[in-house]
Amino acid sequence: MTVMQPSDTYRIKGATGDWEVVIGLEVHAQVTSNAKLFSGAATAFGAEPNTQVSLVDAAMPGMLPVPNRECIRQAVRTGMAIDAQINKWSRFDRKNYFYADLPQGYQISQLYHPLVGEGSIEIEDGETVKTIGVERIHVEQDAGKLMHDQHPTRSYVDLNRSGVALMEIVSRPDMRSPAEAGAYLRKLRAILRYVGSCDGNMEEGSMRADVNVSVRKPGEEFGTRTETKNVNSVRFVMAAIEHEASRQVDVLEAGGKIVQETRLFNPDTGTTRSMRSKEDAHDYRYFPDPDLLPLELDDAFLAECRASLPELPDAKRQRYEGLGITPYNADVLTAEVETARWFDALLEAGVAPVAASNWVTGELFGALNRIGKGIEESPVTPGQAAELLALVADGTLSGSLAKQVFEVMLETGEAPGRIVEERGLKQTSDTGAIEAVIAEVLAKNPNQLEQYRAGKEALFGFFVGQTMKAMGGKANPQVVNELLKKALAS
Repeated sequence: MTVMQPSDTYRIKGATGDWEVVIGLEVHAQVTSNAKLFSGAATAFGAEPNTQVSLVDAAMPGMLPVPNRECIRQAVRTGMAIDAQINKWSRFDRKNYFYADLPQGYQISQLYHPLVGEGSIEIEDGETVKTIGVERIHVEQDAGKLMHDQHPTRSYVDLNRSGVALMEIVSRPDMRSPAEAGAYLRKLRAILRYVGSCDGNMEEGSMRADVNVSVRKPGEEFGTRTETKNVNSVRFVMAAIEHEASRQVDVLEAGGKIVQETRLFNPDTGTTRSMRSKEDAHDYRYFPDPDLLPLELDDAFLAECRASLPELPDAKRQRYEGLGITPYNADVLTAEVETARWFDALLEAGVAPVAASNWVTGELFGALNRIGKGIEESPVTPGQAAELLALVADGTLSGSLAKQVFEVMLETGEAPGRIVEERGLKQTSDTGAIEAVIAEVLAKNPNQLEQYRAGKEALFGFFVGQTMKAMGGKANPQVVNELLKKALAS
């Protein structure tokens, strides 16, 4: 079997012809909140097992849940960020099932009346824009965690995550390739991080995806889907889709049937395996939670939520392009909220947009990659970077001197002006001094001078380099070029 991926479509080619992949994602995003959805217990990552558990989380008899207003607020803001319908009236339901990490014997979720209704997210592939529908966002509590590696014959239960607030963001089955699913997940993660409703740290489990995959012949009805649970990276989501789609095609072409089931992804092998048969909603015996009144949102609350939204990635990218920044640089600068904030601070300090974007995507990113730091950990602040670029703009520093100063800034955190003064790195435009050095260079290189005047004009760069080297890189390159042209022509 081979996978074909032309520019406008993605197909799996089997023995019986082409197959189309249909993909939907259910993303569980942990809500940014200091307390859990229905209790005051802390939510910090990395705490010792069972140290962040209230009586409500442990389902002690008589303990009643109380909704956390901040969790509801963050979910509403997320819905607004994807232009979704916000339901002023919603309700919590009990989803009944037994598992060792679920002390209540049910999960409080929302099935029939979610907090957020239909919305959409736009993804891009080159110049192609596609809209992926979002069916709903509902708020629910997380379960605990089973720990299997603490004892050779026993499993332990950690309830620190029990009751943590989650947004389940359910897409429509609008994606048709692993690449589209990856683009959707990256875009959703960016929106959540801009809004501040989820930190998007998939490696810590605060954002994970259930991947629904089915295959069909182009133009046919949807096939039976499988759900691969709790995939925790964009790369793994794409790999799970590729494997699962190919597996389903193999089953169907061998005369078998796809079983509606829940599967698990093994990142070491890049394969999925069966976990259990997939339940339907009626298997969970959903019913309204009798301990919780319906949520009723007033206009003032909704207005406050909307007013608190920041500039979102698409709007920010369009603004950057309006400032003359290339579409590529605008994409890079808006991909992560920390980068966009750092860059905005640089613009607010007065740096020209195009020069700022080129320096950030070139010099700054290159240096941070080299030292293994993210932009939020940069030893150089936006204010210091603005000062450095101002020294270049006013002629105090040449490009090469600016790089030297920047390296010292990375090592010491010192301000560029101070580094320039202490180390004598200021660029010179003194024509007299530059002319004297040029004369020496020409005198020391008579053969090259003769060749240049005989028509080998490529040697001009040689003379520029020799002059800059003789002046320790401190000469103004523009002045050097002008004076060299005059000297060589005489």
